[in-house]
Amino acid sequence: MPETLRQHARGLGGAVAEPRHASTIVVVRDGAEGIEAYLMRRQTSMAFAAGMYVFPGGGMHPDDITQDVPWAGPAAAEWGDRLRCEESLARGLVVAAVRETFEETGVLLAGPDESTVLADTSGADMQAARAALEDGELAFGDFLRDHGLILRADLIGAWAHWITPAFEPRRYDTRFFVAALPAGQRVGEMSREADRADWAPLRRVLAAVEAGEAAMMPPTAITCQEVAEHTADTILTAAAARTIHTVEPRLVEVDGELFLESDLEGPT
Repeated sequence: MPETLRQHARGLGGAVAEPRHASTIVVVRDGAEGIEAYLMRRQTSMAFAAGMYVFPGGGMHPDDITQDVPWAGPAAAEWGDRLRCEESLARGLVVAAVRETFEETGVLLAGPDESTVLADTSGADMQAARAALEDGELAFGDFLRDHGLILRADLIGAWAHWITPAFEPRRYDTRFFVAALPAGQRVGEMSREADRADWAPLRRVLAAVEAGEAAMMPPTAITCQEVAEHTADTILTAAAARTIHTVEPRLVEVDGELFLESDLEGPT
C-alpha cells in the first residue's frame, strides 16, 4: 500500500465518510509501443490522490441526473442493468463520465447524430465551454444543444466499480469506463487539477509504477494492467464481455505491516 495511504490508515479512528458517486474514463489509443491511455498527475495540493496519476473523471453532479441531456446509444435502463444501479443514477454516471472527460481533456464523446462523432474540439468556443462547464456556469445539456450535438453513450463501455476504502477521509463510489479516442480529436489544454498529463504506453507506465518512478492508486494500476491486454479497436468489445463486480478494498495486517486487500487481488 502506498505510504500516503498507510499514514491515513494509521490515523483511522473517526466516523466513516459516505462515498460520493463518481465516474472516470480510460481514454485509449494505439501507439508505437501498444495501447496508450491518457493519464494526468494530480496537483500535490489536491485533497484526494495528490501526486497520483489518474484517468480523466470526477464526482457526479446532481444535475447530471436531473438535466435534459441529448442522448444516443444504449438507454439509461440498459446502463442501470449493466452498472447494477437505478436507471436515474446510471444515466447520471454516464453523463458525468462524458462531461468530466470533456472538461479535463477536451475529448468529447458526442456527435451531430447517432452515427457520427465530432472530429474536432480545438476551436475557441469549445475550449471556452470546457472552462464554463468546469466552473458551473454552463449546463452540459445546454452546451450540447447549443452546438447541435448528442451524447454518444455507445462510444463508452463499463469496465469496473471501485469504492474507496473506509479509512479514507474522502471516499468515492466510482464507475470506471473505457473509450477509444475519436478519430480527428486531440487532447486540449491540461486540466487545472493536474500538473502533468500525457499519453502513456500502459506497459511502460506500469513498469514505472513498479520501479517507484510514478505513483498510482491501486484501482488505477489494476485497470491499467487489465486494459494493457487489449487495443483501442477491441476495448469496447472487451468491456462488453466483462462482469462488473463492486470492489471495496479493506485493510489487512501482515507481520505488523498494513496492506490493502480486495476480492479481486491479494495484498496490494
